[in-house]
Amino acid sequence: MKQYILALDQGTTSSRAILFDSAHNILSSAQREFTQYYPQSGWVEQDPLEIWSTQYAVMTEAINRSGIDPHDIAAIGISNQRETTIMWDRKTGLPVCNAIVWQCRRTAPIVDELISRGLSEAIHDATGLIPDAYFSGTKIRWILDNVPGVREKAENGDVLFGTVDTWLIWKLTEGHVHATDLTNASRTMIFNIHTLDWDDRLLRELDIPRAILPEVRPSIHYFGYTSLLGADIPIAGVAGDQQAALFGQGCFSAGSAKNTYGTGCFLLFNTGAVPVESKNGLLATIACSPDGHVQYALEGSVFCGGSVVQWLRDELRFFESSADSEAVASSVPDTGGVYLVPAFTGIGAPYWDMYARGCIVGLTRGTGRAQIVRASLEAIAYQICDLMEAMENDTGSSLSELNVDGGASANNFLMQFQADILGKTVSRPPVMETTAMGAAFLAGLCTGVWKDAGELTAHICDAHRHFIPEMPSDRRQALLQGWHRAVGRSRGWAKPEPY
Repeated sequence: MKQYILALDQGTTSSRAILFDSAHNILSSAQREFTQYYPQSGWVEQDPLEIWSTQYAVMTEAINRSGIDPHDIAAIGISNQRETTIMWDRKTGLPVCNAIVWQCRRTAPIVDELISRGLSEAIHDATGLIPDAYFSGTKIRWILDNVPGVREKAENGDVLFGTVDTWLIWKLTEGHVHATDLTNASRTMIFNIHTLDWDDRLLRELDIPRAILPEVRPSIHYFGYTSLLGADIPIAGVAGDQQAALFGQGCFSAGSAKNTYGTGCFLLFNTGAVPVESKNGLLATIACSPDGHVQYALEGSVFCGGSVVQWLRDELRFFESSADSEAVASSVPDTGGVYLVPAFTGIGAPYWDMYARGCIVGLTRGTGRAQIVRASLEAIAYQICDLMEAMENDTGSSLSELNVDGGASANNFLMQFQADILGKTVSRPPVMETTAMGAAFLAGLCTGVWKDAGELTAHICDAHRHFIPEMPSDRRQALLQGWHRAVGRSRGWAKPEPY
């Protein structure tokens, strides 16, 4: 029996591939970064062809490094950056423009238009989301309105839309399959999470032709076959990266939660078979289910998490490697009263301010590199603290422990400060590749590598590292009060422009 799963982890800044065996061991992996484009203030783009080329390259590289026969791979699982919007010509297979990344704020005026027309409630009721430029719907509308010839082609059925998973499936199957899964569809702002179909009213309001949209399938499903190094391998599991991470952490039932520290940070709480309506700026979204029944999650999103460290490295040149941020931050006892709000592309939950922009407050003549680096890492933890408070208010329950994963969770300073500012234990698994592992779990369940969720949890390692809160309560409250004052300075900074 085939016992290997190839997981594709297509993220915001890099494409990765990880080969797992049936005991959850990583046999090999490969990763390549790709270019980010910032053509205007608040705009973020990527080249879909570079996304594809880097993803294909790491797939073949991971297999070649492992030394296994590609015919022994049972399936491919895909996890992907969500909301990023790609449209391409059905006939040529070429993108009509660069991908509009989930971080991009260019469609904020379209969102304002929707709100002014009184559509906020309709959007929230159907999709579980709130109107924001973060999601795919307004990005589709922008491309249709602003890229010459695209709307006409779309109305003739000659243009296709997809999030990154759909684009990869299309390329892997050589244009034979145009499909997405429920989790990615639920992040578009045009998908009804109750009827599990594209919402006709929202399509009309955004003037989006239904013909461009992909077929929506469960996360555990056969999506088609790809020919890879001479082997025909099924694509058998697909999920947005955050839902994949929730699944990879073993959060299969209501009441379990995780936070992923990636380019952004995403706190998800499994609410089971019923979506929870948030009163605190959180989102209801579809989660992966091991048994085929639809599950939901409550989600809080931080737009700028680990990317603030990348900004310190690449733009400010404060250090050569992101890993160096831990030592720099630990070299000073505190920030000296400095707060950094990384609202580079607005602020997500629970504020949802598209016009917020980044700021540093509390600077003095004694402020140096170390204080700013420490303030940047602390800002990541403060944002998660805001999400946790909102989530506990919505669910009426208090978590005693937070499961964490993602690249920035390797930073011990950040994890300890996170535990301190939350006043809760932070639990980090020994293998932090939970997003890729979630995609592998989905594909393996579909193809029989694992028979059920019980078999998966039996393999999930318990050797977690626990960060125990040590900060006195009065100190924690004083720091949070300063953070909230700093957030107030950043809000509404960018002046809206009429659409």
